[in-house]
Amino acid sequence: MTSPAPAPVDVTVADTVLHYLKIEGVSHVFGIPGGGLQNLLVNFKDARDEVRYVICRHETGAAYAADGYARISGGLGVVMVTTGPGATNALTGTMNADNDGSSLLTITGEVAQQFFGKGYLQEGTDLRLDVNRLFASSTDFSAMISLGGNAQELIEQALRVARGTPGRATHLSLPDNVSLETLSAAPLAKSSASYRSGPGGVASRDVQRIAETLSTAKRPLIFLGNGCRKALAAGGLKQLQAFVEQYQIPVVTTADGKGIFPESHPLSLRVYGFASCQWPQYWMKPTLADPNAEPYDALLIVGSALGGLATHNWLPMIEPSGPIIQVDVDGRALGRGLPLGFGVVGEAGALFEALPAAAAACTWSAADIEARRDFIAGIKRRFPPFVSPNDYKSKAKPIKPPAMIRVLQETLPADAIVLLDAGNCVGWASHYFVSNPPGQMHASLAMGPMGFAVGAVIGAKFAAPDQVCLALVGDGAFLMHGAEVSTAQAYKLGAIWVVLNDDDLHMVTQGMSILHPDAKSPKVYDSLYGLGKPDLVKFSEGLGADAYGIDDPDQLAALMPTVLKAAAKGRPQVIVARIDKKQVPPYYNPAYLPPHA
Repeated sequence: MTSPAPAPVDVTVADTVLHYLKIEGVSHVFGIPGGGLQNLLVNFKDARDEVRYVICRHETGAAYAADGYARISGGLGVVMVTTGPGATNALTGTMNADNDGSSLLTITGEVAQQFFGKGYLQEGTDLRLDVNRLFASSTDFSAMISLGGNAQELIEQALRVARGTPGRATHLSLPDNVSLETLSAAPLAKSSASYRSGPGGVASRDVQRIAETLSTAKRPLIFLGNGCRKALAAGGLKQLQAFVEQYQIPVVTTADGKGIFPESHPLSLRVYGFASCQWPQYWMKPTLADPNAEPYDALLIVGSALGGLATHNWLPMIEPSGPIIQVDVDGRALGRGLPLGFGVVGEAGALFEALPAAAAACTWSAADIEARRDFIAGIKRRFPPFVSPNDYKSKAKPIKPPAMIRVLQETLPADAIVLLDAGNCVGWASHYFVSNPPGQMHASLAMGPMGFAVGAVIGAKFAAPDQVCLALVGDGAFLMHGAEVSTAQAYKLGAIWVVLNDDDLHMVTQGMSILHPDAKSPKVYDSLYGLGKPDLVKFSEGLGADAYGIDDPDQLAALMPTVLKAAAKGRPQVIVARIDKKQVPPYYNPAYLPPHA
């Protein structure tokens, strides 16, 4: 006689949310709790050994932390915040993640449905505030789970979109009463494979056409965007390197893709676009180096939507005399900013895997290959990569930002993770830092919000606790979200912040002085955007960090071993670097190339 089947156990919507997060491998969720989450909070309390709810200091900072976690873990970042202002505070970070291709799910609580439209405290569904519409206009998917019967499908849809290629940000709103409803749908998924799958191919005819185009060009160039990051990290880099080395084709990246191809490689021309390296223009306009040089005649773009910062605002120099080929998994990115010879909807990893075999079937000119090798070597031999090489080597006080980058370069371990905030700090690092795998460099250059790296370094450290995680930030951004240092202290995270301290919103001050000079008061901008001389060392110490003030390169070099050792023991570290305010980043430097023609 067989035993009776066990009676089915009721599964609530709150149970279901947690179930799917576990399926996705989420170990940390970031946010600030509140009454609109009370039922979910019980579930997270009971599952705290599996999924940790990290309590941040501001919902925007929580979203940045979740973004950093997603980038470094390669998985899903999750933000969980309460109703009304909790939701609107998380919107900026969620929107930013969507534009940067990060896989993010934001869960916002909502008041119980019986109170809708009555003006209940922090309600986000009446005519004065519609949280769902706000997120729908800012992310790729937003929905309210309105009853247990639609919870499973809406959760799966949010995850399908968020974990797609490219990654996206999604949003689910959960009314308090609905979180306790039971599901009437089919049994819950046992793995993510039952509800989502990603693209994994590129048409062989397209790969062959790309190979043939490159083989017939004398001076082709490969341009990689941040959309290649996961493919290269998953094994595509080895294949791509072998291909470009065989045919001597140079490689550049966008600023937000910096370091995905090793910048110390002989064929790397480093970054083109925002705060470019000095080398790419000598390839794109070879007559700058040699009046008799063959023209640059083919461009292969992979994983970049060709935004303004990736292209010097579509400077004509990027256009070769021959065809432009663009490959992207998102067809909406093709041909947005440049006229294409042809576009290909395909996945970067599949392209890098298939390209060597396709290239082997083509005829390549040995003389052209050798000429490319010599020309690239000549560029690097004759021209410095930096607009101000002397500043990079400087020992002056106060510290010059290029010299600060040099010291960080010399003292950080090879696998360090560096996150760049918005403002001049990203310009200095993009231009002067030489980034190579296994190290990583991440910026947020689609929207460029101040404070991104201040919070993102916390999520990065949760995702990679055994690696050095450092945020390079300006003092203005640090003042916006520096309270998150307290989050790191509470969770014993050895995150590191390096703060460029000039007591000013200096990117704006310098930009206004250059673009809109005031003849009557030439120094008027020097006092308009100041920060009031806050003591950032004391501020950081008050939040529980070990904090240091430095103002010359030797001080920084001497300090870094102490900082790295303390960070490894779980103590947050803040270095406040007094920088030379007279220094201008590359894009404001009169000597900066490329020529705007």
